[in-house]
Amino acid sequence: MRNLLFIFALFSLISCKQNKTEEKIPVEPNNGIGNGAQPPKVLSFSENIEEAHNKTAFMMNEAVSYDIKLKFGGSPRLEGTVSMTTNSSKVRLDKADGTTVIFDGDQVYISPETAKKEGARFDIFTWQYFFAIPFKLTDPGTVWEKQQPKMLDSMEYQTAKLSFESNVGDSPDDWYVVYKDPETNRLKAAAYIVTFGSEQEKAEENPHAIVYSDYQTFKDAEIATQWSFHNWSSTDGFGEKLGEATISNVKFFSPEKELFKASENSELLER
Repeated sequence: MRNLLFIFALFSLISCKQNKTEEKIPVEPNNGIGNGAQPPKVLSFSENIEEAHNKTAFMMNEAVSYDIKLKFGGSPRLEGTVSMTTNSSKVRLDKADGTTVIFDGDQVYISPETAKKEGARFDIFTWQYFFAIPFKLTDPGTVWEKQQPKMLDSMEYQTAKLSFESNVGDSPDDWYVVYKDPETNRLKAAAYIVTFGSEQEKAEENPHAIVYSDYQTFKDAEIATQWSFHNWSSTDGFGEKLGEATISNVKFFSPEKELFKASENSELLER
């Protein structure tokens, strides 16, 4: 993934592990039972979403890149190209202003040395996780908790809360309330808090949500090409729209050895 705020703080690189108490939901009706056929495979809430997005197809590729344009309050927030391994172990962000931020699997670097460093570590972990979250719901370290159904656009959605075990990623105290589309099983939305740079109690005073739309198929993987960001509360649900993102030029590829390696003029970014 971790895990996120309006303009300034949204989250982190996160990994996940399926909770054994997570409710299992049949993938399909009991077709063929009684005819010697095997019972249908039973999937959990998170597994249903991953299957709907075709995680298997996504993970068959070594890396993926995409262009991203972010706006908040009508003003540009970020424009550039994200390149990442499909398991999020390495990430590169090439901004339109010439700044490059790289997570090499261990440390985060920025170049050139004169580049603005504020928010750079947040950027390298946040946007790639928002993009990849439908494929990371059963990664090691995840904890799931069933929630009551919630409304969005006059439709009821099954929801579950995603949190993380201690020492997972940069912000293990982040959590998400995941909305699953009842018709497609795809990820519809995710409410979240961002604890990066703040205490969990403070972050929980200001939760937000991201809504995914305009799904397109890339090498059999289902990827949302439009995101919208909103205020959110557990009682009132989705509020004012705060921003939006457009994803384009999605490409799967095999990365060159140097792609995720910091250049000589890079500077190490500390936590």
